[in-house]
Amino acid sequence: MKRDSRLSGILHVLLHMAERKEPVTSEALARAMDTNPVVIRRIMSGLRDRGYVRSEKGHGGGWTLARDLATISLRDIYQALGQPSLFAVGNRTEAPGCLVEQAVNAALDRAFDEAEALLLSRLADVTLAMLSTDFQKRLGDRRNRHRLEIAHAS
Repeated sequence: MKRDSRLSGILHVLLHMAERKEPVTSEALARAMDTNPVVIRRIMSGLRDRGYVRSEKGHGGGWTLARDLATISLRDIYQALGQPSLFAVGNRTEAPGCLVEQAVNAALDRAFDEAEALLLSRLADVTLAMLSTDFQKRLGDRRNRHRLEIAHAS
């Protein structure tokens, strides 16, 4: 079963957008996500409808962030994507006549509901600003390692 990676992909794109001061075209975002610009426009329009990004038309136009990263959670983006299924597993039959399968479904449904609630809560606790801070730290660490490697080579 193919996994839905739109959340991961769009978070990646949004963090790249945060690093840039100028608008980013759908074509450039599509290259970053290895997809078609039409797919990007569809996803970004959902984010625009929620007020997370804005678009500018014409020469020099493209997509920009509309809100501070600290005000956007991972759950916000997940919901803007239409709340894709969080789990690839499910019940064999949704409305079984077999009492054993009914018991199995009831147990699995409870477990899935609890797991989904926990995951959504965790997604709500993480903002794009937190991801950006982590990225900046990793970038600084990489630069420091590179400086040390150059110093050692000298």
